[in-house]
Amino acid sequence: MNLKNVVLVDAARSPFGKAGSLYQGTRADDIMVRTLRGLLERNPKVDLTAIDDVAIAAATQVGDQGMNIGRSVSLLAGIPNTVPGYSIDRWCAGALTAVTTISGAIAMGQYELAIAGGVEHMGNHPMGDLMDPNPRYLAEKLVDQDALAMGATAERLHDKFPHLTKERADKYALASQQKTAAAYEAGKIQRDLIPVAVRSTELGYGIATVDEPPRPGTTLEALAALKTPFRAAGRVTAGNAAGLNDGATAAILASEDYAKENGLGIKARLVSFAFAGVEPEIMGYGPVPSTIKALAKAGLKIEDIGLFEVNEAFAIQVLSFLDHFGIADDDSRVNKYGGAIAVGHPLASSGVRLMINLARGFEEHPEVRYGLTTMCIGLGMGGSVIWENPHFNGKQA
Repeated sequence: MNLKNVVLVDAARSPFGKAGSLYQGTRADDIMVRTLRGLLERNPKVDLTAIDDVAIAAATQVGDQGMNIGRSVSLLAGIPNTVPGYSIDRWCAGALTAVTTISGAIAMGQYELAIAGGVEHMGNHPMGDLMDPNPRYLAEKLVDQDALAMGATAERLHDKFPHLTKERADKYALASQQKTAAAYEAGKIQRDLIPVAVRSTELGYGIATVDEPPRPGTTLEALAALKTPFRAAGRVTAGNAAGLNDGATAAILASEDYAKENGLGIKARLVSFAFAGVEPEIMGYGPVPSTIKALAKAGLKIEDIGLFEVNEAFAIQVLSFLDHFGIADDDSRVNKYGGAIAVGHPLASSGVRLMINLARGFEEHPEVRYGLTTMCIGLGMGGSVIWENPHFNGKQA
């Protein structure tokens, strides 16, 4: 079987909100519907009848994130009812997994054009909402109690790597805020945000056009003074971790041949992907083995990667990844427009946000041939996707 090249045609997202704030009176599926509609509106050459499938992720699949959200939002978004849809759950890596699952079908030649994305309304569905962890996890010592609390796993990473101090984590967090503020000032983030109608019991109706979480006035002194909620005298704070957020993302994927034949844009070409497991208690270390696997599958080395988009669930998680591969904390190739510490991490949606930023980085850096999107995943996993720059000019440094 001859595998087909898979390309990212385009991707976009809603503005991200603080949990239960910006989107207090807005349903999760409505955020997803508007994001999907907005993406399709800016890609008028996409034939809706030609879409082979719609895969949408959510970490909590109940209420307004239930009822097979992949199928339900497809219908609500006006995609023909002949187009099927399904739901995906790999916690934080839901949208990333939606992309890789759809991509596998395209590579095999079973699909030519499809949609992948994710949504999380953590205001409506707090982390762990309605979950019932099997007591065997703890009774049979399959995991430690810390494995079920993401902040505690981040503290465990600090324990594992004591040289990755709170001071370094705070400096990294500050840089994320500063890079995000600079990207906003330059208009680099807004171009991929789909405006979403919102409703507040206090303020009435409005339009969300920008991310709510960023704190551009953040200082090191303010970060240093924050409490450590997961451990007395700990190192993880609300300032060096992503918040609890609401938002949605969507991506159009296609075979490269189909995209070219139908005049669709190409923002990135998929090279390889991999998922890997680690001890659940150090969940944030997952991107290290998943990236090692993805590089091996692609026949590449870490030195071949010219741009990195690493999800900032916690600063320590990113630092441990960079430390393993010998990359400086402030390497300019990493998260050029800031990351989740500033803009937020609505769990299952975040994987596509990384791809949006990487695609924009590719446009600005034709000297870069390969880029990486990677993220840690609850219960001890990591996911990584390597992409090729379609604008590469053959002059990579």
